[in-house]
Amino acid sequence: MPSFPPVFKITPTVQQYDWGKLGLSSKVAQFAKAAGLPDFSVDDNAPYAELWMGTHPNSPSLVSSTGETLSNHLASHPELMGESVVNRFDAADGNLPFLFKVLAIEKALSIQSHPDKRTAEVLHAQRPDIYKDPNHKPEMALALTPFTALCGFAPLPQILTYLSATPEFAALVPSSISDAFAALARSSTPTGAAEKAALKDVFAAVMTASETDVKTQLGRLVERYSAGKEHEEEKKVKSLVLRLNEQFPGDIGIFCAFMLNYVHLNPGEAIFLGAGEPHAYVSGDIMECMANSDNVIRAGLTPKLRDIPNLISGLTYAAALPTQHQVRPAPFASASHSTLYDPPIPEFSVVQVVLPSGERESHPSVAGPSIAIVTEGRGSVGWSEGKGGEVDVDVGSVLFISAGLGVEFRAPAEGGMTVYRAFVEA
Repeated sequence: MPSFPPVFKITPTVQQYDWGKLGLSSKVAQFAKAAGLPDFSVDDNAPYAELWMGTHPNSPSLVSSTGETLSNHLASHPELMGESVVNRFDAADGNLPFLFKVLAIEKALSIQSHPDKRTAEVLHAQRPDIYKDPNHKPEMALALTPFTALCGFAPLPQILTYLSATPEFAALVPSSISDAFAALARSSTPTGAAEKAALKDVFAAVMTASETDVKTQLGRLVERYSAGKEHEEEKKVKSLVLRLNEQFPGDIGIFCAFMLNYVHLNPGEAIFLGAGEPHAYVSGDIMECMANSDNVIRAGLTPKLRDIPNLISGLTYAAALPTQHQVRPAPFASASHSTLYDPPIPEFSVVQVVLPSGERESHPSVAGPSIAIVTEGRGSVGWSEGKGGEVDVDVGSVLFISAGLGVEFRAPAEGGMTVYRAFVEA
């Protein structure tokens, strides 16, 4: 093992986007304050949206004891990353293959998707000012509190139901397109080429509708809903439409409520979104883990640049129930208090550790590095390899854990501890 400790605290960074929760109502602000981030103070009227834990150059974490960037430290000590991870992910520069975050969402995020690797490389070459890196960004959202989101295209029959029941939505889709869609909406192969093409035509028609038509139809829709004149089929999205219109009056993204799945997650439930899946997080607090990228293609519910052509061209148009995006929790190794969330990609997995008072939980070594954050309680993290050691932690503490190291999480006799650990194992 290197002379530098194999487990050490790192200093995360805070992002204050306008959709974040205000002041200490935000878990991001709570964790940052509890951890004593340098030069950080809480403004009750300011939004605190994201806590970043990783090596992304837009906002890299630091080694707390030295102030060095985590990526520089890992580049100088590649054994902390593990040879297999360095080789597989071309990580000799010390960049982790994943980025770990806490999100606190008060106002809906944009209607968006993330590019695949090839598309990311093209977009980065064309617009490096907008698409900041050449990497893809598959991501997983794990609910800390009740969480809502728009997630992937809804089943085709459901979209057809809204086209039939919601005249304001239907008015944005030319009859030739809606007729072709209706003919295929109950197909036994909903993700076939023709079905995908029909869905793409509907989505493109809505997203490229004129601003005048959008504002006119939204005005009618909101007036009807506000008067309590929604149809039975619309009741599930009424409150969402009104909420989004309050946040983004007259925005085209509001009509995505009729095309995407509206999901409600309880704490401990998770969804995964691969490249080309449209989505928008609506409310709640989550742990988020993704490939090490900040690439977002936006098309609505945002004051930022809208890249509608690239969004339309890059989506999968795979219509399905939201269960397709669920990440089902599983036991982690032989641990009693740890739950694994393992999406179908190599860049990351996440383990939730919930320790009762006085309990200990051993995790076997993994071949790659980890980042862990304490979200409740306090305790310590220990290891026995080499000379062994222990790091005391409490709420907001963020740790780097070296590759190839078995660790033990320890809760005090009074009060438990909850930890989320992201790792990669090549």
